[in-house]
Amino acid sequence: MVKAVVGANWGDEGKGKITDMLAKESDIIIRFQGGANAGHTIVNNYGKFALHTLPSGVFYDHTTSIIGNGVALNIPILFKELNDVVSRGVPKPKLLISDRAQIVMPYHILFDQYEEERLGRKSFGSTKSGIAPFYSDKYAKIGFQVSELFDDEAALKEKLERVCEMKNVLLTNLYHKPELNASELFDTMLEYRQMVEPYVCDVSAYLWQAIQDGKEILLEGQLGSLKDPDHGIYPMVTSSSTLAAYGAIGAGIPPYEIKKVITVCKAYSSAVGAGAFVSEIFGEEADELRRRGGDGGEYGATTGRPRRMGWFDVVASRYGCRIQGTTDVAFTVLDVLGYLDEIPVCTAYEIDGKVTMDFPTTGQLNKAKPVIETLPGWKSDIRGIKKYEELPENCRKYIEFVEKKLGFPITMISNGPGRDDIIYRKG
Repeated sequence: MVKAVVGANWGDEGKGKITDMLAKESDIIIRFQGGANAGHTIVNNYGKFALHTLPSGVFYDHTTSIIGNGVALNIPILFKELNDVVSRGVPKPKLLISDRAQIVMPYHILFDQYEEERLGRKSFGSTKSGIAPFYSDKYAKIGFQVSELFDDEAALKEKLERVCEMKNVLLTNLYHKPELNASELFDTMLEYRQMVEPYVCDVSAYLWQAIQDGKEILLEGQLGSLKDPDHGIYPMVTSSSTLAAYGAIGAGIPPYEIKKVITVCKAYSSAVGAGAFVSEIFGEEADELRRRGGDGGEYGATTGRPRRMGWFDVVASRYGCRIQGTTDVAFTVLDVLGYLDEIPVCTAYEIDGKVTMDFPTTGQLNKAKPVIETLPGWKSDIRGIKKYEELPENCRKYIEFVEKKLGFPITMISNGPGRDDIIYRKG
């Protein structure tokens, strides 16, 4: 069976933990989109890890980890991450890299930095990982597939020269930065070839056979619904689709094989980067939630930036679950809210004097004000609880209130950062 783990909101929902947990029963875990611009924080028996490219199932010795064709592959970062994980006592993961994955080039990172610098206050809040320039080149058909590293060297060199000629016009005239050197880039590509060679394969053929053999396959998404370039808070989005539906494309499997979509929702809201965030809170209220949140506080796993904080947003989350095609909701970091006497929830938006529960397009979203309902808190530590019935009454009421508003079943509840801090519940 193929399952997908994806985010309902702006990212940072706790997908890494849920993937790590579900990987125990899986044979294959696949990253199908995005690059090293966002991280998944995982706490397990080996310690605490922030993964950026490796799938979150690398900690089990029975799994195969796959970098799918939809990934923005930064080869040096992948191998640094692989070496870091192994150096901390994790058995070397079984890794496969799609021959159709495309490579994040050094100049993609430069262009990302230069453009954010040029935009100044109007910047997108990019992680400066080269993601937008990478996907721009991919769809402009001037990107480099992994397979090209193993094709004719003369053709590779000629393409590099052609691409550099185009890029240098921008570097010289728009950014006023040093030009690219095609010869140096060619040498870099040969280094990349040596690094990836043992791992490259036809991933879609491998997965087709795995499906025929009845293997358990897990698709791991990056970021969340609201960062999708089509369905998110455009233009403050990422550059690849964050939806489970894209898992079929980014991994190379038939769409009808995705049988379960586990959408991860936080018990409150957080976001890194710019863009509309209706339920956002500020000041001491936000600082307190940020300090208590996650495992050691709410800071980006990739950037280290303090996350923007807010209360649970029913409108955004219900929409996020709907466009993911959710079958199950995993409700995370619920334990963090145990300090509150009352818990605010954003249950609707007010736009131009009208109240709505429909998630609007960006222009309308920027005018939206939160409609808040307040629920009583449970004022206790719920870590260590394994059965739903043993949760405090007000905690159960909060979960059931959110579930009713979402319209999708909450079947997993995370009540701590560890792999085993999970409560299973029938939706």
